[in-house]
Amino acid sequence: MCKFAICDDEPADVVYLRSMIESWAKERGKIPVIREFPSAESFLFAYEEEKDFDILLLDIEMGAMSGVELAKKLRGRDRSVQIIFITGYMEYISEGYDVEALHYLLKPVAREKFLSVLDRAARRVQMRERALILETSGEMLRIPFYEIEWIEVQKNYVTLHGREDYCVKRTLKGIRQELDERFFQIHRSYLVNLTRVKKVTRKEVFLKNGDSLPLARGLYDKLNQAVIRYF
Repeated sequence: MCKFAICDDEPADVVYLRSMIESWAKERGKIPVIREFPSAESFLFAYEEEKDFDILLLDIEMGAMSGVELAKKLRGRDRSVQIIFITGYMEYISEGYDVEALHYLLKPVAREKFLSVLDRAARRVQMRERALILETSGEMLRIPFYEIEWIEVQKNYVTLHGREDYCVKRTLKGIRQELDERFFQIHRSYLVNLTRVKKVTRKEVFLKNGDSLPLARGLYDKLNQAVIRYF
């Protein structure tokens, strides 16, 4: 089951988006939960109570608060919800990068394109549930994959860098067996979460959080191909 939010101040657009979500869900044997919000403010009010939306279809030009402003506020609290911008203006597309929008759809939204984007969003939602189980300081920790920025390996110790840093006695081989395709080994000592990559040069990988990591010789093309395949 996926929980959708449609945030748009145009009633006709809301009706159209809802009908396409329902069509997508029926074709794929899914049961959607769909909430509708006429403004960014009304969505944020509901989010404070629920905090469990999977996919947000977000208009950009609304009332007092724009869709981009809402997305920035949301990303400060939630990196997992899949944001799909719905807009009639090409000039806003560059603003979606900072809030990690999954896609931009231009109005009028084409049905086949919309269904394809929802498929991608649903795959991301499913992947979001995966996590590493670590034992550290006498307790078991569950670290969702999407919270991990990069992983550092030093001999038999592994450090996970993300919202917090965790160091555990594990081997590189053991950690890699538990990860999925979003993680790429860029160096003998580093693995990176492809969703966190901002820029790649011949010698370095720059992450969205400002960190930079060394890139081993010969991996530039392979890393770029992996980023393209994943997205």
